[in-house]
Amino acid sequence: MTRVLVTGAAGYVGSHACKALARAGFEPIGVDSFQRAGLRQLPWAPLEQADMNDFGALARVLDRFRPDAAMHFAAFAYVGESVGLPGPYYRNNVAGSLTLFEALRAANVDCWVFSSSCAVYGIPERLPMDEEHPQRPVNPYGAGKLMVERMLRDFDAGYGVRSVALRYFNAAGADPDGELGECHEPETHAIPLAIRTALGEQDTFDLFGTDYPTADGTAIRDYVHVTDLARAHVSALEYLLRGGTSAAFNLGTGTGHSVLEVLDAVEAVTGRPVNRRASPRRAGDPPVLVADATRARQVLGWQAGIPVLRDIVRTAYDWHVRWRTTVPVQAH
Repeated sequence: MTRVLVTGAAGYVGSHACKALARAGFEPIGVDSFQRAGLRQLPWAPLEQADMNDFGALARVLDRFRPDAAMHFAAFAYVGESVGLPGPYYRNNVAGSLTLFEALRAANVDCWVFSSSCAVYGIPERLPMDEEHPQRPVNPYGAGKLMVERMLRDFDAGYGVRSVALRYFNAAGADPDGELGECHEPETHAIPLAIRTALGEQDTFDLFGTDYPTADGTAIRDYVHVTDLARAHVSALEYLLRGGTSAAFNLGTGTGHSVLEVLDAVEAVTGRPVNRRASPRRAGDPPVLVADATRARQVLGWQAGIPVLRDIVRTAYDWHVRWRTTVPVQAH
């Protein structure tokens, strides 16, 4: 059985990827620093503690489990926070990735899947955005992801390490089985915040920017279900194991939704109003981000299986309600 090291396995997308790997017949080995994750165990993988900047700790995990491939999710992931705190973001996301890559090379693991982001593109020059779109990130989070992608290309040219970078748009939703969901502290994502507001767990939903050049003045994003993202990582791994060359792929539905449309969907699913108030734009937020995922469909055979916004919201709401009453496994 192929063993796969999964960094950031206690996080939102990483935990879903561990489940998808196990279902596909792989053996995931989870690693996390637990700095920003609430999980301490997973049903589908052991969870080892190691910081991405600690070469010795990573080497010990690699020596113990001897994986055949790696998926790299571990990263700080708050765009706005990265603008005010660029140092920790570059140290954790960029320097940590370099340390991980050196540890993987030393362990002869040369098949990597990297969790990248549409933030590498910056302000759209055309929509939808394909993989050839200019890459001019407007925040340290996106700049860091782009630096790691450059490292991957250089490691391929210099060392023959093959990799796939998956540039996904807005991860959303929860495991339809109810075993995993999204629970960050602080929470910054629109759908869980809107659900919390509808359920009375917070007073208002902040509309960060109502003066964008969009139809209703709020930012537009391409929301892609987290289980679809997990499937894409498995597909990318299988592509590399078949001998595929290094590549980058966008992951999205190809349809954008404004923040007000998200609130409408949450109200429709919950049957409750979402109180909202206008707030200033957040630093580093582009007005519109929508994916062209044609390449992923053609090469990986991947496309979104839950593309409808209301269905995505439904899975997030069902998990949230269940979590409030039964506290199942949750991902931060």
